[in-house]
Amino acid sequence: MTEGPSPKMNIAIIHPDLGIGGAERLIVDAAVELASHGHKVHIFTAHHDKNRCFEETVAGPFSVTVYGSFLPRHVFYRLHALCAYIRCLFVAFCVLFMWPSFDVILADQVSVVIPMLKLKRPSKIVFYCHFPDLLLAQHSTFTRRIYRKPIDYVEEITTGMADLILVNSNFTASTFVNTFKHLDAKGIRPAVLYPAVNVDQFDEPSSFKLNFLSINRFERKKNIQLAISAFAMLHSPEGVLKHKDITNATLTVAGGFDKRLKENMEYLEELKDLAEKEGVSNKIRFIPSCSTAERNALLSECLCVIYTPKDEHFGIVPLEAMAAYKPVVACNSGGPVESIKNGVTGFLCDPTPQEFSLAMGKLINDLQGAERMGREARRHVVESFSTKTFGQHLNRYLIDIHRGKED
Repeated sequence: MTEGPSPKMNIAIIHPDLGIGGAERLIVDAAVELASHGHKVHIFTAHHDKNRCFEETVAGPFSVTVYGSFLPRHVFYRLHALCAYIRCLFVAFCVLFMWPSFDVILADQVSVVIPMLKLKRPSKIVFYCHFPDLLLAQHSTFTRRIYRKPIDYVEEITTGMADLILVNSNFTASTFVNTFKHLDAKGIRPAVLYPAVNVDQFDEPSSFKLNFLSINRFERKKNIQLAISAFAMLHSPEGVLKHKDITNATLTVAGGFDKRLKENMEYLEELKDLAEKEGVSNKIRFIPSCSTAERNALLSECLCVIYTPKDEHFGIVPLEAMAAYKPVVACNSGGPVESIKNGVTGFLCDPTPQEFSLAMGKLINDLQGAERMGREARRHVVESFSTKTFGQHLNRYLIDIHRGKED
């Protein structure tokens, strides 16, 4: 017996902070694609700065409502997790009591809202887990372990209450199973839904500069200093290769930057100090908080993208780079292992300046080879990681959970 036509659903998405980053990009893509399938989509968040956000959140095919922006993000730069929980719970509380029921509610990043949202029957709750938060938090001192213990417990319990759990990569799926052992014992396992990139926004570049490009939020876990050290090694007499035109090569470090975050401010200064120490400050340009148009222009002009996080859960930047016809040099771990074809669309390296410098040198010495890699990278993303493919898979998941199917 065949099913009837796909239902047009009323979908809510709850996301902590609708700024600029990989998680936010995924949520925006999800909203746009679900709207393109005829669903009514509404994003609820605790913060949305119209001067620092993705353009679709201001003039897209979905609505954005903010609740709780007055609530603090931290208390004297401490208690970030607790404050995030409070802000998200406030958003969920407002959705629960101020809005009619939704067919499906997609909760992103913070699982503590799920028990409250379960009260909003007959809504089905889908949770997108980018990575277990308890693995991202520090447990280095006795006080922090005591502080984190109830939060970590609540994360596992509330995550397991979702009707469907999605994760961003097989790497995250295996980490999920190994981390949430009680859920695994109950047979609760996530499904993989890869993030995607809108390939149509990138045109084939007509020319490029001898410029390496790093795009990441200015956070220490992004390991941007690796790009600076590897770039400096290219210029050193002890460099791993002799490179053509190396004196003309430059490095641009761009990405998300939030003045509200102390770490962003401190890390940018640390990177500038490292560039001075390495003797390459005159060849490195720092661009915090570049717009989408500026980012696309940088991608069009660069030779390749240097992606430095180790054990990244997935990583949207490599997809954007490859969609823009650029090879990627990334760490041989985490999500990039699933998105980059080593030696075909880029290079997967050990996270050392020597290994990254060697890969960067190969591209400088073979510009035609770099161009071929870029074309293969574009083809790879179009086939496997386009927003259309992502939207079709997400739409199928939500329709099935709305109809009561569970795989």
